[in-house]
Amino acid sequence: MDEIKDEIRGCSTDLATMVVPPVGRLVATEDAWQPYRLLDPDGVAVEAVAAFLRDLQAAGRSPATLRSYGMDLLRWFRFLWAAGVAWERATRAEARDFCRWLQIAGKPARPHWRRQGETPTRSRAATPAPVAASNAYAASVRAHSETVLRCFYEFHRDAGSGPILNPFPLERSRRGRRAHAHHNPMEPHRNQRVGLYRPTVPHRIPRSIPDEQFNELFARLPSHRDRALVAFYVSTGARAAELLSATQGGVDPGRQLIMVVRKGTRQLQELPASTDAFVWLRLYQLELDGVIPTGRRQPLWWTLRRPHRPLTYHAVHRMFERVNQRVGTDVTLHSLRHTAAYRMAEDPALPLTDVQFVLGHAQLSTTQLYLTPRKEEVIRRLLAHHAEQTRQARQRVVPVLAPGYHPETLAVLLGLARGPVTRDRRADRRAPRSRPEQARDAGVAEVRPARTAPRGGVAGDLPGSPADLGATDPAAVRAGQPGQPGRAPARTRAAAGLAGGPAGPHLAGPLAGQRRRRRRQRVAAAARRLAARAWP
Repeated sequence: MDEIKDEIRGCSTDLATMVVPPVGRLVATEDAWQPYRLLDPDGVAVEAVAAFLRDLQAAGRSPATLRSYGMDLLRWFRFLWAAGVAWERATRAEARDFCRWLQIAGKPARPHWRRQGETPTRSRAATPAPVAASNAYAASVRAHSETVLRCFYEFHRDAGSGPILNPFPLERSRRGRRAHAHHNPMEPHRNQRVGLYRPTVPHRIPRSIPDEQFNELFARLPSHRDRALVAFYVSTGARAAELLSATQGGVDPGRQLIMVVRKGTRQLQELPASTDAFVWLRLYQLELDGVIPTGRRQPLWWTLRRPHRPLTYHAVHRMFERVNQRVGTDVTLHSLRHTAAYRMAEDPALPLTDVQFVLGHAQLSTTQLYLTPRKEEVIRRLLAHHAEQTRQARQRVVPVLAPGYHPETLAVLLGLARGPVTRDRRADRRAPRSRPEQARDAGVAEVRPARTAPRGGVAGDLPGSPADLGATDPAAVRAGQPGQPGRAPARTRAAAGLAGGPAGPHLAGPLAGQRRRRRRQRVAAAARRLAARAWP
């Protein structure tokens, strides 16, 4: 039992000091029966990989797919050769260390194609530095490698030529529930088979090229051929390899159509293109007139250097990389397809189903990804929103008060004069309040005691008496009978109670009449001042 546990766990290889030399290679052959062949360090073809590639070819996979699978297998075999383990004796421990190595070590240094026999200058030390983000394998590359290796070992397990236990097994308990437990019958079933060492691949938004950046890239293109290629890419939305499959007989400038071979189905399809693309194509054809072979079945795109050969995907990819270096950008060749898809999806006169047909998507949901707002457009709209908010804040004007209203009175009435409670204000609350301060806090003007009427005189003869107030503003003071002093409203009496003390009927004694008279005088003066503010 312990031996089985040790076999499953295994002793982890010291990956920090392990050096994986770039031995072996994947070579392309001219043989249609075996397009690619994986060679070991001695130059001998690996039969296990050849059998797996033959099975893929029988299933209808394209040569590009065979090359992609072969590169993933070459990376795995190089790791096994460095670890000294045969491919048929690999266990889960080697698979685990290989996935760790892809995640941490990063991409190895590649020698230039003119110096294939030289040793790469960069080598990892015993304690390597952290791998830069631009030099690390992407999560999609690691996920694709895990899938390829799992299929490789499943093929040899079924054929009886490989190990019984797959080093890259499926993780059936990762989701913690039954597969398709809550499946919607209106939607297709999703593939829920997840590998044990398969990384999580983030859902990326298609990346397009802004118009200003595209114009700068187009201006830096060195030849008419490159301009024609980029113009066709951004107007047809074709994939890079699809456009390179066009022939000279598949171009129809009169109808503005170009025929390409679709990826996957390998069917011919005509794609509409812009007039500018056909203009650059004609200039490119005049430039190489009499130099390249002509014929309806001859390739449309050729190299500019002698000897002239049909243009390949890697040559176009390298051409676009050189233009990126001149401009200082990091866009890819596939970004031209995303740019064309966004431009077509944003056109309200073009249905989304037409965009799906031009792009060659099997599902409409794939085309709906291009309805997602572009990052540049979102940033531009948000910056415009912030600028508009700032402009409106600057133009915002404080409303002008109507004539006759004092700002201090409205501030007290609406509670706009209240500020944060500070230590001084708290001290003021504890301190005794004088009568003018109480009147000011209550919204009543400062009231001063009026002059006492002379002995034998009448209170109505004094300025500020209720009689005068009644003559000035009948609405503020309710007038009494002739010869009797007027009586202020209840609200005014309450304000007077704050300003001059209690106003209840309990006052009695020899000075009661005099106190009532003085209180009426103060109320009259306060009401007159309020009336003067409200009705100037």
